[in-house]
Amino acid sequence: MIGRRVARGAVGVAAVLIAAEAAGRTGVVDPKLLPLMSTVLADAAGLLVDPKFLSDVGITLADWAIGLLVAIVIGVPLGMLLGTVAKAESAARPLVEFLRPIPSLALLPLVTLLIPDNDGVKVTVIAYAASWPILINTMYGLRDVDPVAKETLRSFGFGRLEVLRRVSLPSAAPFVLTGVRLAAAVAIIVVISTELLAGGSGGIGTFMITAGAGFRTDLVLAATLWAGALGIVTNALILRLQRWAFRWHAMRAGGEA
Repeated sequence: MIGRRVARGAVGVAAVLIAAEAAGRTGVVDPKLLPLMSTVLADAAGLLVDPKFLSDVGITLADWAIGLLVAIVIGVPLGMLLGTVAKAESAARPLVEFLRPIPSLALLPLVTLLIPDNDGVKVTVIAYAASWPILINTMYGLRDVDPVAKETLRSFGFGRLEVLRRVSLPSAAPFVLTGVRLAAAVAIIVVISTELLAGGSGGIGTFMITAGAGFRTDLVLAATLWAGALGIVTNALILRLQRWAFRWHAMRAGGEA
C-alpha cells in the first residue's frame, strides 16, 4: 500500500516536471524568466558537491533542530498542564486563541530588535511558530484518554500524578509526536523564510538571496527543490518513527500498521 502511494506520488511529480520542461521548450514560458526544468535539476545535482551550499544547509538544519527542540520543551509541558488542569485551560484559552493566529514572521522586526544574534532570531521565531502544533496536539491527546482507564486506576488508590504517568501520557504520546511532525514542517518553512527576510551569514535562504542578486534564477529554484526535499525527508522519518513506536495506536485507530 505504501509502495503504491509512493509510486503515485512519483508519477505526479514527474508529470509536473515534464510539463514545466515542455512549457519552456515550446516557448509557452520564456526560459529567461523561468529556466528549463532540466537546467534546474542539473543545478540541483551540482549543489550536492558545492561546499558553500552544503555549509548553508548545515546552518539551516542546525537552527531548525534547535528551534524545534525549544518548541518541544515549551509545547509539551504547557500542553500537559492545559490538558489536565481545566481551570488553567480556561484561563489560558483566550491568550492562546489570540496569539496562535499571529504569523511568526510578523514578529520578525520585533525579535530582530530584541535579539542581535541572527541565529538567535531564527531559533526564536521557529520556536514560536512550532510550539503551537505541539501544544494543541498535546492538549487534545490528553483529552482523548479513556476516562474508564483513569477511573480504574483511581479506584485502586493511584493519585493524579500516577494516573498521568501510567495512563494519560502513554495514551497521548502518539498525538504529541504528530504535533512534533507538523511542527517540524512548520519549522523548515519558517527558518528558510526568516533567512530570506532577515538575511544573515548563512543558510539556504541566504543562498537564495545571493543567487537571486546574481540573476541566477536556476540556482534559486534548485535550492528551493532541496528545501522541499528536506521537508519530505524529515516528515517521512518522523512518520516512520511514529508508526514504529506507536504501532498499537495505528491498529486501534484502524490505520495502516
